[in-house]
Amino acid sequence: MWGFTGILGKLISLNFVLIVWYRVFIAAAFLACFFIFTKKSFKVDKKHWWKIVSVGIIVAAHWLTFYSAIQMSTASLGILCLSTTTLHVTWLEPIVMKRKFSWLEFALGAVVIFGIYFVSGDFSAKEMKALYLGLTSALLAAMFSVFNGRLVQDVPSTHLSFYELSTGFIAISIFLLITGRLNFEVFSMSYSDLGWLLFLGILCTSFAFLITMDIVKKLGAFTVSLSINLEPVYTILLAIFILKEHKLLNSNFYIGSAIIILVVILNGIFKHFQNKKLNLKTTEHE
Repeated sequence: MWGFTGILGKLISLNFVLIVWYRVFIAAAFLACFFIFTKKSFKVDKKHWWKIVSVGIIVAAHWLTFYSAIQMSTASLGILCLSTTTLHVTWLEPIVMKRKFSWLEFALGAVVIFGIYFVSGDFSAKEMKALYLGLTSALLAAMFSVFNGRLVQDVPSTHLSFYELSTGFIAISIFLLITGRLNFEVFSMSYSDLGWLLFLGILCTSFAFLITMDIVKKLGAFTVSLSINLEPVYTILLAIFILKEHKLLNSNFYIGSAIIILVVILNGIFKHFQNKKLNLKTTEHE
């Protein structure tokens, strides 16, 4: 489902701002229905409000830059840039979570930079702009992932998602209002666009998030995180079969992609054994 998010940026004919606006609204509305159906309380401690709102704005900015990059270039490039998120986390976590800096993860990050250089070797000015937007999107994704890592210790993950999505919807609505674009024209779309937006908001966002929490309990965090890290593979394959993007991309792109994806997978495996070793030491100490 997450592999489809980049593809939908091409299949939906709306401007990227409206795609994100509808996505956060539909996803937040679905989560609200989930709260009501399961009789969950909407209550959140007031002391966390400003943090949740701040992260919600970052989430919205992440999706805006992500879909802007896709509409400016290809779904493959957008998702490839997004795969660098986990490597931004390696330097953000020591700052935010106060954990030890890892030189191995830093070295893996350097390899990713080489992969990006390989991919962008013969890019046009427009494609380079899309690349910068995509990499900015990855940085923003890393920021909200790390900040949520702190917040989830005090606020349930379902509540975080609901209020961050709602914040994103309100922030983009204000932007559309200020720029004079919040009018009846934003509701004008084809049935095809409406169907894809519902698929994006409900299945690829809210449902995918809720079902992942249950899957983590059964398969473990490592298996699930590794599956999510393989999202670029899913998206690039879908882009080849659905969007025929292999006709637009050269061999350099796929070589660079292979380097980046391999590093992301190695990073996930490294973290798994690192956490396993840490847990073993903790058990022995106890």
